[in-house]
Amino acid sequence: MPTININRQVFEKLAGKKLPIEKLKDRISMLGTDLESVDEKEIIVEVFPNRPDMLSVQGFARAFSSFINVKTGLRDYKIEKSNEKMIVDRSVADVRPYTACAIVKGMKFDDEKIKEVIDIQEKLHITYGRNRKKVAIGIYPFEKIKTPIKFLAQNPKDIVFQPLEFDKEINALDILEKHPAGRDYGHLLEGMKKFPVFRDANNEVLSMPPIINSHNTGKINEKTKDIFIECSGFDFRVLKKCLNMIVCTLAEMGGKINSMELIYGNKKYITPDLSPEEMKVDIGYINKLLGLNLKEDKIKKLFERMGYNYRNKKVLIPAYRADIIHQADLAEDIAIAYGFENFKSLIPKVATIAQEDKFEIFKSKISSLLTGLDLIETQTYNLTNKEVQCKKMNAEISSIELANSISSDYNVLRAWILPSLMEVLSNNKHHEYPQKMFAVGTIFKKNDKFETNIEENERLGVAIASEKTDYTEIRQILDYLFRSLNLKYEITDAEHNSFIEGRVGRVVVNGKKVAYIGEINPRVLQNWELEVPVTVFELNLTELYSQTKISIQ
Repeated sequence: MPTININRQVFEKLAGKKLPIEKLKDRISMLGTDLESVDEKEIIVEVFPNRPDMLSVQGFARAFSSFINVKTGLRDYKIEKSNEKMIVDRSVADVRPYTACAIVKGMKFDDEKIKEVIDIQEKLHITYGRNRKKVAIGIYPFEKIKTPIKFLAQNPKDIVFQPLEFDKEINALDILEKHPAGRDYGHLLEGMKKFPVFRDANNEVLSMPPIINSHNTGKINEKTKDIFIECSGFDFRVLKKCLNMIVCTLAEMGGKINSMELIYGNKKYITPDLSPEEMKVDIGYINKLLGLNLKEDKIKKLFERMGYNYRNKKVLIPAYRADIIHQADLAEDIAIAYGFENFKSLIPKVATIAQEDKFEIFKSKISSLLTGLDLIETQTYNLTNKEVQCKKMNAEISSIELANSISSDYNVLRAWILPSLMEVLSNNKHHEYPQKMFAVGTIFKKNDKFETNIEENERLGVAIASEKTDYTEIRQILDYLFRSLNLKYEITDAEHNSFIEGRVGRVVVNGKKVAYIGEINPRVLQNWELEVPVTVFELNLTELYSQTKISIQ
């Protein structure tokens, strides 16, 4: 979890109340954060990844102030219209297609505030931005920029500027090799023929996202009064949310938020948009989940303690909150506001003898066997998208779509696990080979025989990426696994578009098809931008467990 170091004096001024140190420790811990230390000058606290809006002293103080009943309810941030424009060129569509922008004026910077701005930028990069892959953030002295600003993609040799804290101008390719940020994040542009770049009306380079700002137009200092902020990436909703976190932080530093007009061809958008989102509140569900019997008037007060407004059985969610997607998230905040210390411990009137589920024992043994072969276990998401599940795998797989997904990256339930492993390999291709990994996870398929119309199965995926890997190597792992489980199997011929023809087989146990095994099709490797062969198998652990009669110790 990210750790933030908070100036206690600044924090208490923003929170609006000074608490005795023991009370301060207690309230910070009960806010749902992990307190590391408090002294007269500094507070060090770990913030859970689901609350990136609390990664600055301003954001943390905002949440804390509501929690201790000093400044409750939804905060109101004024936005002035600037009439400044950002032109998004079509050339970025296949590179880094979206940006959300704002201008904040009237800032009064000193060393402490500059450090705070850089700190929140980097922490959002690492957490919410997934190390700049999902979101890249640029902050610039607006005084040095002539509008309109243009976001476009160009040949890297045509992008020439002096990168931040570098001694001379170099082109984009040299930046990836010679600049520390280029070496750290260059893999995010790997394989691209054109690189994204922000240029102002004088054709001056502002930055090359997601790598580095210009030293001339992308560095704020104590003389800077007005700043331009841009967030670039692949999901416009995610970028707007990230921008909201930043501008609200800057507003609480004393800045005045100004909007910008974003021109996407024939479409126009205005950012930032700090309008609260509405969600209907299911009080019965919240009470059931928490084991409470809260009335509506109490619910209203508890929501206000967490920075919301409540009216007409609907909650108004702050524009900077990125973690509220379900009633369960609302229930979590109600529990925090109610006070974990106020929940009563009850011993259930049921006597049972606990034992570990046998299927979990079975899965643990599988994982233990594979880690013994020096394979690395990965954890991947149940939520994904059709491009990952189908298009990139060169396959047609029926997926279960989410009714109201909030992100195009996560809008279907996965139907098989190998695409998740391919995504892990693609994200780590800048590391050395061989890469050997496995994942155990749930897959989802439509089945009318189940109450939910969805069947869930546990699958095992194993993948090896190496210049020398082949069918024999992956088959040896499968052999070892089945020998260790005292199971016999056979492999029959199969066809699957994700695999090389003639190098794919179907694993059969007691007449039941339980796995695919083989070498990944070069077209699929190209889709994932992988330059080495990959061999895999995917095993249905649910079906395999039902076929085995062995006793797992």
